[in-house]
Amino acid sequence: MSAHHHKETFVTKYIFSQDHKMISKQYLVTGIFMGIIGVLMSMLFRLQIAWPDRSFTIVEAFLGPHQDGGVMTPDIYLALVTIHGTIMVFFVLTAGLSGTFSNLLIPLQIGARDMASGFLNMISYWLFFLSSVVMVISLFVEAGPASAGWTIYPPLSALPQAMPGSGLGMTLWLVSMAIFIASSLLGSLNYIVTIFNLRTVGMKMTRLPLTIWAFFITAIIGVVSFPVLLSAALLLIFDRSFGTSFYLSDIFIQGEVLHYEGGSPVLFEHLFWFLGHPEVYIVILPAMGIVSEVIACNSRKPIFGYRAMIGSIMAIAFLSTIVWGHHMFVSGMNPFLGSVFTFTTLLIAIPSAVKAFNWITTMWKGNIQMNVAMLFSIGFVSTFISGGLTGLVLGDSALDINVHDTYFVVAHFHLVMGVSAIYGMFAGVYHWFPKMYGRMMNKTLGYWHFWLTVVAAYGVFFPMHFVGLAGLPRRYYANTAFPLFDDLADVNVIITMFAILGGAAQIIFLANFFISIYKGKKATQNPWNSTTLEWTAPVEHIHGNWPGEIPHVHRWSYDYSKPGHDEDFITQITPLAPGEEES
Repeated sequence: MSAHHHKETFVTKYIFSQDHKMISKQYLVTGIFMGIIGVLMSMLFRLQIAWPDRSFTIVEAFLGPHQDGGVMTPDIYLALVTIHGTIMVFFVLTAGLSGTFSNLLIPLQIGARDMASGFLNMISYWLFFLSSVVMVISLFVEAGPASAGWTIYPPLSALPQAMPGSGLGMTLWLVSMAIFIASSLLGSLNYIVTIFNLRTVGMKMTRLPLTIWAFFITAIIGVVSFPVLLSAALLLIFDRSFGTSFYLSDIFIQGEVLHYEGGSPVLFEHLFWFLGHPEVYIVILPAMGIVSEVIACNSRKPIFGYRAMIGSIMAIAFLSTIVWGHHMFVSGMNPFLGSVFTFTTLLIAIPSAVKAFNWITTMWKGNIQMNVAMLFSIGFVSTFISGGLTGLVLGDSALDINVHDTYFVVAHFHLVMGVSAIYGMFAGVYHWFPKMYGRMMNKTLGYWHFWLTVVAAYGVFFPMHFVGLAGLPRRYYANTAFPLFDDLADVNVIITMFAILGGAAQIIFLANFFISIYKGKKATQNPWNSTTLEWTAPVEHIHGNWPGEIPHVHRWSYDYSKPGHDEDFITQITPLAPGEEES
């Protein structure tokens, strides 16, 4: 690499950048903006659920023709729920975790100059950006955006005349998702090849940090399961536009008998959930990797059970592809299949429990540094355990039937996948911000952000378990027609109050993030006294990460507090002393 490189222009630096550090920032900032849209939507429909008939100026301002005197219409309520789910799952969590941190950390932590293909990496980000733009455009369609739920089950999604959101809004949703899947696949293949081929001298697979293992396995799950969603979306496009009947059969709509026969909506459910369930692990595994790294670093202890952690990531990845049927216990599926899926679902609790045990044991008697990243990591372990326990109820077909499609399900997946994954993302942002921008985030604002978020998250999703057990169904615009649920109206008001608090807490994070980029305290080279490779690179970003030769690796990534050494951390590039054994 020549030392004198030409001056970068705006276009070469930001638009056609092939530098993995820049691309990771692009993913993060795009994910943050999509997150703002997703959270705003949830605020709007939470207002509707808490106060069904009350008029709100904010609803009037945002929803235009889709409201009547400040009260939203039922159609737009369904649309908001749909797009909120889609944006949060794919455009915030998948991009904010895999897109941001895989790009930032894979080359830096394995000792590579950059990704295997910088060009593919750039294409992958711009496809993601394009799919985000198409999804946002779908919000402005006259008839309203897609409204069939984020799972877009036919026939609502397959027949344009089924509801207002089934027309152009739905078409744009499908186009956006097809582009998103292309972006995901390109990114995933790039990550896998980079980890296999570009590790520095001495970086054996057993010396990789757990973050890299998590990103690696996540990418493999992505490559296996995303094409299945693409096939489901393509068949749906055929049904919508070309008169086929993959998912449609014997349908009456608005008094009209349609000519479709032979299709099966359950086929769509199978195809969707074959991606839909691994998707939750595509979201949570990178967060687990980040949390493992942050907990080991801030406990000043080696991670407990390194090989068991890798084994549990692999077990989760394998099992995640054979449990999809637990979303379909009430779809009319063969009951025998139900018992098979119950068995595999309960099995996945074992590797998840191994991880939780190992995180707690790593912290046990450690010299814990309670910085913001560590607090979010501990928050992650808490929500992962408390949200995971309810998964045992939902994974058992006999119990699931009672609470299926109630708020109990909403509580479960938001705690495990929504809140936990967001905590993992925050932990990663606070921990690696110095690496991304060469500055530190404000610690006091970080503490405020953490405590308000934690209180709000449990305040929203803990009561939902109880209203779910009482039978309150999800995705209902108003429950006023059911006197049975009148007693639960107050609970919904409390949940909405906490949701508004949680939304307000994120403003603290946004201010802290964007101000710290320009005004934050200058970072030192290794602010957390960490052992991994990325902290051996200089603070100033250079294309190629290290000036001169790439450092060689001599030991594993968790040599914290090793007896017989003066420092409580030994970086991976420190050679083994005579007679010293590798941990």
